[in-house]
Amino acid sequence: MSKTNMKKSILARIRNNFIAGIVVLIPIGITLYLSLFIIRVSGNIIPKEINPNNYLPFNIPGVEIFIALFFITFVGWISLSFLGKKFFEIFNNILKKIPILRTIYSAIGQMTESLTKTDNSEKSVVLLEYPRAGIWVVGFATKENKGVIKDKIKEDVVNIFVPTTPNPTSGFLLMVPKKDLIYLDVSFEQASKFIVSAGTTNID
Repeated sequence: MSKTNMKKSILARIRNNFIAGIVVLIPIGITLYLSLFIIRVSGNIIPKEINPNNYLPFNIPGVEIFIALFFITFVGWISLSFLGKKFFEIFNNILKKIPILRTIYSAIGQMTESLTKTDNSEKSVVLLEYPRAGIWVVGFATKENKGVIKDKIKEDVVNIFVPTTPNPTSGFLLMVPKKDLIYLDVSFEQASKFIVSAGTTNID
């Protein structure tokens, strides 16, 4: 092998090793960054009075996350009990009587129920052509539009939320004719993973 070819071979190996290092380190780096970000945010959310780190001789990173998960799970358990259902029913009725809060609370509640429903008979993950014919996106069907918009359009339309990548908390609200939608037999979690990963994972 000539010196030129040997030099090219060494450079090719260095380049391949560098690319392999990037492929390995980028997911790890992003995961660690997001984890540290969540830990910092959760540390500010949990009140100091109930934060164990304020009473321990040393800090336990991420303990706030476990407290938040426990609290959410506990609230869910209470809400499924008989007395819990009655309590939250009264609480919901009170919020729905407050002019500004009832609009925000009802909208967020309906969106959460729609996106987290586990009833497989109501499929919510859809394919649609957007922003033009021939280009497909994954969206979430939130509700069939039965108001004044349907009366004006004179067609069955469905409200579709199309999230952005890799941040699915923002996106677009589209009102799409039902005949133009393709409903997918996949879960909300599978579709969300596909969107967050920028399409690097497949929807099975």
